[in-house]
Amino acid sequence: MDTTPYILNEFKALTLENTVKEAKQLFEESSFTHFPIVKNEQLIGLISEESIKEIEENEKEIGYFQYLFSLFYIEKENDLLNLLGVFASNNTNLVPIIIEHNKYIGYFEINDILQLYNETPFLKSEGVVISLEKESRDYSFSQICQIIESNNAKIIGLFISEINATTTKITVKINSNEINEILQSFRRYNYVVLSSHKEDFYIEDLKERSIYLQKYLNI
Repeated sequence: MDTTPYILNEFKALTLENTVKEAKQLFEESSFTHFPIVKNEQLIGLISEESIKEIEENEKEIGYFQYLFSLFYIEKENDLLNLLGVFASNNTNLVPIIIEHNKYIGYFEINDILQLYNETPFLKSEGVVISLEKESRDYSFSQICQIIESNNAKIIGLFISEINATTTKITVKINSNEINEILQSFRRYNYVVLSSHKEDFYIEDLKERSIYLQKYLNI
């Protein structure tokens, strides 16, 4: 998806010559967790609101405190998932944008990008979300797709939601409400179905057997 319309320049980037007081004022006027710092139009780092608040020398230039700078960014031609990853891994609500030679051209705000993400078919389209788990060495995207498509359903989205040394959790969204056969197929291939579905006859069967067993034990 094209993120170019979401490039912002409402606030000018800081420079090394800006004072700590000016930087603090910028954070007070905005909701940013970080803000970019440039030199000769090139991005050289970001200062966080948390770091700037700890500095008491308000009249000093922020260039004296470069040891507090961090550096992260996204290039203008970017992928939406990569952009979301930069937001998440840096615990920020602002990501600077650069073009060739590290030239700074603006920034993205998290709320705009989340709204854009909400427009993707994975979130916007109607469908059923299935959460699966399998041993990390055994799961296969191609197998998951084959199971779903062989049951006359189409995949809207598919991603790994959690992974560790032993197991992997996969979230998949499909465009079919007739999912009982799909769920049973996953179980035959040793996938654990973590999500609950009213169409899941396997769960209903287990409930009925449990009730029967409980009645038997109470005799």
